[in-house]
Amino acid sequence: MLLKYWPEETKLKFMNLRLIGAMVSALMIAASVFFLGTRGLNFGVDFAGGTVMELEQTDTITVEAVRAAMPLSAEVNSAVGTDARSIVVVKFGEADPAELGEAFQALSPADQAERATGATNEFVVRVLKEKLNISDDQFLRNDSVGPKVSSELFRDGITALVVALALMLAYIWFRFEWQFSIGAVAALAHDVIVTLGVFALMQLEFNLTTIAALLTIIGYSMNDTVVVFDRVREEKRKYKKMPDRQVIDLALNSTLSRTLLTSGTTLLALLAIFFLGGPVLRGMSFALIWGILIGTYSSIFIASSIVLALGMDLNKKPSDEVQGFQGAP
Repeated sequence: MLLKYWPEETKLKFMNLRLIGAMVSALMIAASVFFLGTRGLNFGVDFAGGTVMELEQTDTITVEAVRAAMPLSAEVNSAVGTDARSIVVVKFGEADPAELGEAFQALSPADQAERATGATNEFVVRVLKEKLNISDDQFLRNDSVGPKVSSELFRDGITALVVALALMLAYIWFRFEWQFSIGAVAALAHDVIVTLGVFALMQLEFNLTTIAALLTIIGYSMNDTVVVFDRVREEKRKYKKMPDRQVIDLALNSTLSRTLLTSGTTLLALLAIFFLGGPVLRGMSFALIWGILIGTYSSIFIASSIVLALGMDLNKKPSDEVQGFQGAP
């Protein structure tokens, strides 16, 4: 019902604010690079290696009890699982070889490096079972990733991001013109860098689901940018004598209601996942929420501003002008 209060036609001068948008983006990118360099990303087990265990929380299996029973340094927290059960989440790295027994110490250095994660997992499970009388059914999750696999996962994740950006560049170049492709990819790179900076600032866990969220952000932002670019091209062919700044403002205003409706409804679903989906989905849902906000911003103030700066050269056959309108001089 609130849609009837939205004006049928908006005339916002977005491109008059492009320099302010450029300064804001430059500050966000500089801050992101600073936080990535000083604080770094909080890599999850997928990328850092180690083990994540989830135990069913009971009267005897509590955060304090598990923390006291752990034979090595570990991060122990309480959480709510996807089935709404209370759980104890345990994260730890590899144990000292001296704690893993003589048989492990007799292995070659290469074999120790390869088997350390699995041996540590078995050692911790054995100790927790002995001290807390935990059954196998109460281990709701027990995932281990070795350092070699984690480094490969991180490399593959970054490769996926780079390939996605390259394919987007090629697609927009083919679909529109090279000016549009540079603007679109610059906006995507802006979104990814700033999102990584937010993760570094807040020290949210960065894992494979975060990579999936970043790829989703790239696709969502590109979809929004393509809608704007398509309208820009349509208006430019319709009003050939209108200055590029006015053409872009006209296109942005004509797609504004669509952008707000699409982003708004998507944000409602993501906010529900963020607050009700539990800790497993919180990092990914936060990345998507932030990505939609920054992606909408970059489509307007990054992609469109770069196209305006580079100029539009639409050499394809134009459509007929609107009768009686020749654009501003």
